[in-house]
Amino acid sequence: MPTYEYECQKCGHRFEEFQSMKDAALVKCPSCGKKSLKRLIGAGAGLLFKGSGFYITDYRSSSYEKKKKEGDSGGAAKPAEPAKPAKSDKPAKPSKGGE
Repeated sequence: MPTYEYECQKCGHRFEEFQSMKDAALVKCPSCGKKSLKRLIGAGAGLLFKGSGFYITDYRSSSYEKKKKEGDSGGAAKPAEPAKPAKSDKPAKPSKGGE
């Protein structure tokens, strides 16, 4: 459930209200009692993950970790060579369309 921010157009009182998305917007100001509330457009709250989180590296096997450490201790890695397109000696056959 989101938190909405409201402001009274009469007295200027601003507050936040935790309510369902299905609920109607509030209209009566809790400070002055007049029906002059306006729901403000807010940036919203950020999503917070507490704890260690879920990362792909959290569940790596011990053999992967061992290989990774061995690879890091060596010299610079050799860059991969780009793949060459395969060439065919045979000419392409013409397609028979709509016959």
